[in-house]
Amino acid sequence: MDGASEDSAREFLETLHIGDVCTGTAKEVTRPHGVVVTLDGFPARPLGIVGPLELSWRQFPAEDVEAGQRITAEIVSIDLDAGRAQLSMAATENPELWAFLKPLRPGEILSGTIAAIERFGVFVALDDGPVHPVFPGVGFITYPELSWRRYESASDVVQVGQRVSCEFLQFDTWNGEARLSLRATQPDAFPTFADSIVVGQTLQGRVTKVVPFGYFVAVDDGVEGLVHEPPEDIVQVGDETTVVVTEIDRTRHRLALSRRQIPPARE
Repeated sequence: MDGASEDSAREFLETLHIGDVCTGTAKEVTRPHGVVVTLDGFPARPLGIVGPLELSWRQFPAEDVEAGQRITAEIVSIDLDAGRAQLSMAATENPELWAFLKPLRPGEILSGTIAAIERFGVFVALDDGPVHPVFPGVGFITYPELSWRRYESASDVVQVGQRVSCEFLQFDTWNGEARLSLRATQPDAFPTFADSIVVGQTLQGRVTKVVPFGYFVAVDDGVEGLVHEPPEDIVQVGDETTVVVTEIDRTRHRLALSRRQIPPARE
């Protein structure tokens, strides 16, 4: 396509807004990628794409869409550089769900009940939120957002039926859910502790877990570090130990420790 046509496509896309409901015709169905759509108002080439998970939530797998079929969909994202608009037919099937999610703003605190714990995250049934057409709850917490503390499984942090208050992170238009953070509402001990220590400093701690590549040591309330060295035979969970700080990673909340680098005691 020539530059003039590309400019026309960009100008057309600039008139659209996320959340607009648009109509068009299915130009091509490409499994498993979705449906390519020629939008009403711009017949020159297809500018809309409906992803496979955006086709329908009423039935799984979604009923087949055929080329030439008229569709109605909501715009969920616009990429001016790529010259396309991402569409969701599922959004127009569930206007109550979209109406609940769209006004939410990052940082807002939402309350609800833990509805299900899965291997990929935790679902939350939000207060005043609609029933999700597919998932156990409208809210979803990924494992990293459950707690600042290290834990073995999600059930160590939350239980089904538990009441929680979480911070809203973003509206996941792909799954039609509210991404949440439980840890954002909890105190984070790491920054304060990290500011109080320096690399090379010796600390006292307690072994909390032994793994093949080392062991974790609790050096303060809510703060653990990893000794990335083969554990000695005498190291067991609950042992008190002396370690030295080798790295402080504030971004990833990680503390690297060592026993090998402990300075020798002065005589």
